[in-house]
Amino acid sequence: MSSPSSPQPSPAPTGADPRAAAGEGALVVGLDIGGSKTHGALWRDGILVAEARAGSANVQNVTREDAARSLGELFRDLLSTEPSGRIGRVVAGSGGVDTEADADRLRALIAPHAPGAAIDVVHDTRLILAAGGARAGIAVIAGTGSVAWGVTEDGRQARSGGWGYLLGDEGSGYWVAREAVRRALHRHDVGLRPDTLDAAVLALNGVTTPTELIGLFHSGAGRTYWAAQSRAVFDAAQDGHEDAAAIVDQAAADLTRLILDVASVIGIPGPVVLGGGLAMHQPALQARLRDRLAAADITRVVFLEEDPVKGVRFLMAG
Repeated sequence: MSSPSSPQPSPAPTGADPRAAAGEGALVVGLDIGGSKTHGALWRDGILVAEARAGSANVQNVTREDAARSLGELFRDLLSTEPSGRIGRVVAGSGGVDTEADADRLRALIAPHAPGAAIDVVHDTRLILAAGGARAGIAVIAGTGSVAWGVTEDGRQARSGGWGYLLGDEGSGYWVAREAVRRALHRHDVGLRPDTLDAAVLALNGVTTPTELIGLFHSGAGRTYWAAQSRAVFDAAQDGHEDAAAIVDQAAADLTRLILDVASVIGIPGPVVLGGGLAMHQPALQARLRDRLAAADITRVVFLEEDPVKGVRFLMAG
């Protein structure tokens, strides 16, 4: 994965152009493969006819076997109302698609469920931008992980972040929850009793002391599990907890930095389209991001209100 100073474009869609028609009567499947879940949509002749959700099929988060199982459940549910339909095209957006080899691996998992279909695999930020109705601009994901990606009208691209939780993902749900756990442990180390934020973290994890969080954090609980804990921080910030608010502030600052990195490389200030669980559902984070971006003269900011998989419809219409 590239650094902001030497960006590499994410893989272009493979197979035929996803905007092209799949053929008369053929079905088009859109997939948004996130860190926590996979959202699928099914179109016939440009009309949405079904949606379904399953577990994550991102092999950076789950095993290949679990990813294959989730895709099998998803395609079964999508096609339950179209048992005799032929899938002509699949457009799959997923995190972790940074090389053509990444795209090939995901395509191989999808292919058994759509025999003979053209399968286009793109980084999930492309779906974010398309869902915001833009072909050029900066897409941001703030969910289980975090990343910013931008593209200009003439095809210049840049990205910042998206390196995964061991190297980055600042401002993500995982990062927010980890900061709360770190805070609880530090407070315990210096002899402070759990406050309301610590207590919320302990309760969410079903433990009674901060030290129990250490073993839990290093156990099999994955990024998806911990990202879900971020709600404790946002709830506490809403109730006026200063340290919780500071964590949310830092998340906004880190996400803003990703956006400004991309803007500085591709030379356009937006529009900025934000998706992912935190960006779409946490008003406190949205307000902080708007303020920070406005201070940097970026005012065309869109927080998605519909799921990113709907961006496939925009790509097909272009």
